[in-house]
Amino acid sequence: MMRLVHRERHAVQRIGWLRAAVLGANDGLVSTASLIVGVAAAGVGRGEILIAGLAGLVAGAMSMAAGEYVSVSSQADAEKADLERERGELAAMPEAELEELAGIYAARGLDHDLAMQVAQQLTARDALGAHARDELGITDVASARPVQAAFVSAATFSAGAALPVLVAAAVPAAVVLPAVALSALVGLGALGGLGAAAGGAAPLKAILRVVFWSAAAMAVTAGVGRVFGVAVT
Repeated sequence: MMRLVHRERHAVQRIGWLRAAVLGANDGLVSTASLIVGVAAAGVGRGEILIAGLAGLVAGAMSMAAGEYVSVSSQADAEKADLERERGELAAMPEAELEELAGIYAARGLDHDLAMQVAQQLTARDALGAHARDELGITDVASARPVQAAFVSAATFSAGAALPVLVAAAVPAAVVLPAVALSALVGLGALGGLGAAAGGAAPLKAILRVVFWSAAAMAVTAGVGRVFGVAVT
């Protein structure tokens, strides 16, 4: 009789790349759209608007990549240090580490004898892996990957930032400001809904949250552009 394999997919299995992707695209969209709206509100020409948008796209993508790389590298360094410490403890006092692992399983609901059996079997198979997973909380799913995180952040920021730049280049100069603002809000709403759906959360709340704060950001930058544009001219 063939055994059926029950496969489950959980949001936590994709939360690492999802967080970086959604954060990068949202930042690219809202920051570049706000920059273009602010510059357009100052009354400058299309050339200056596009230069500002492209500069914001490149600078933002590099900043996101560098920031994500440094942040995740720090996490990776901490994980490596914890693993090295744990490896030394396993070599120096294996019995105490075995008792510690059994205690973790007992705290989760197993009786002491069964917890010790589980700890012994997992230790025999991969002692460091068992302690990394159950004591330190380090798994393949959640482990830090600096280069991957940096690349995803830069790529998704650029993808998000490209929308307002393309809209600003395509529409008549007289309607750049409303066209960029509207397209950015639509794009941000779609991203908010997509991220919420992929993460298993309610999409409407996420959409309203991101649209509200993005509209506020663009309104503030438009006001700044209007004030300083009038002051300069």
